[in-house]
Amino acid sequence: MEFLTIDHVSKVYPLLDENAKKNDTFVVFKNVSFEIRQGEFLTMIGHSGCGKSTLLNIIAGFDKPTEGGVILEGREVDRPGLDRMVVFQNFALMPWLTAFDNVRTAVRQAHPDWTKSRIRDWTQKYIDLMNLRGAETKKPAFLSGGMRQRVGLARAFSVEPKVLLLDEPFAQIDALTRGSIQEELIRMWDATKNTVFMVTHDVDEAILLSDRIALMTNGPDAELAEILEVDIPRPRTRETLIDSPEYTRLRNHILHFLVKGAKRGSGAKQSGASAERSNPPPVGAPSTDRESVVQEEEDVLKP
Repeated sequence: MEFLTIDHVSKVYPLLDENAKKNDTFVVFKNVSFEIRQGEFLTMIGHSGCGKSTLLNIIAGFDKPTEGGVILEGREVDRPGLDRMVVFQNFALMPWLTAFDNVRTAVRQAHPDWTKSRIRDWTQKYIDLMNLRGAETKKPAFLSGGMRQRVGLARAFSVEPKVLLLDEPFAQIDALTRGSIQEELIRMWDATKNTVFMVTHDVDEAILLSDRIALMTNGPDAELAEILEVDIPRPRTRETLIDSPEYTRLRNHILHFLVKGAKRGSGAKQSGASAERSNPPPVGAPSTDRESVVQEEEDVLKP
C-alpha cells in the first residue's frame, strides 16, 4: 500500500454566470491519480489555472473533491489535520506573535501533553535548524520575506507531520534568498524524511528538490500528463546540477512540455528513463520567476 494516494480526483464548479446554461460546469481538472511513497519529495508543475494549488488544498483537507478521494495511510482525508502541514507562498504567520511564538503555538497544538519547558526546547530546536537564532523575538512585520518563510518552514517541520505541503513557498522571495532557503529545506528534509508534495512554476527548483516531477496539462479540463523520475544523485546543489546531462535532459523535456505538450494529457504514466530524450541546446541560466520560465520556454523553440 502506498503512503499517500490521490485516487481519480476531479474538481468541478457550477457556472454562476447569468449567460450560463442550466447545469453548465467549469472543470478545473479531472481524473487525477497518482501515489506518493513515504519519505518521497514529489513536485507538481503546470501553467496557472491547471489546478495545482486546488489539488494541494484537497490533500490538506481545506477543499473537497467533486469526485474521487485522497487516502493517507489507509484513511480518507476529509478535513484538515496536523498530520498535513501547509507552507503557503504568502507566509500565513500570525502577525501579533513573535517568530518563536508562531512556531511554539503549532508545537503546543501538536503536543498538548508536553511540559512548557519541553515545548520551549523543541521550538528552539527548529528555530535553530532554520537559522532563525537572534530573530526569535521579532514579529513578522520586522522580518524579511525570506525570514518569514523560514518561520513558516520551522513551524511546519516542528509538528513532524506525515505530509508536508508546499504551495509555491518561494514565489515571493528574491532569487538569492530563495537559493539559500532551498538548501535549508533540503537539509531539513534530509534530516526528517518527511513526505513532501510541492507545487511550483520553477523548473529548476523542481529538479533540484524532487525525487519525481508530475506534469499537468493546461486548464480548464486539466489532466495529469506524466510523472518524471529525477535520476540525479543527492546531495544536489545548483552549482553541480547545471553540469549534469540528466539535468539538461529533464529541464528541456519539461520546458518542451510546457510549450508544446501541455495542451493535452493522456492520463498519468511513469516516465523516467523512457521519457523523450530530445536534447536541444541548454537554455541559459536557471529561472528565478514565472516570467523568466515563460521566456525560457519561448527560447527553446527558437530556430
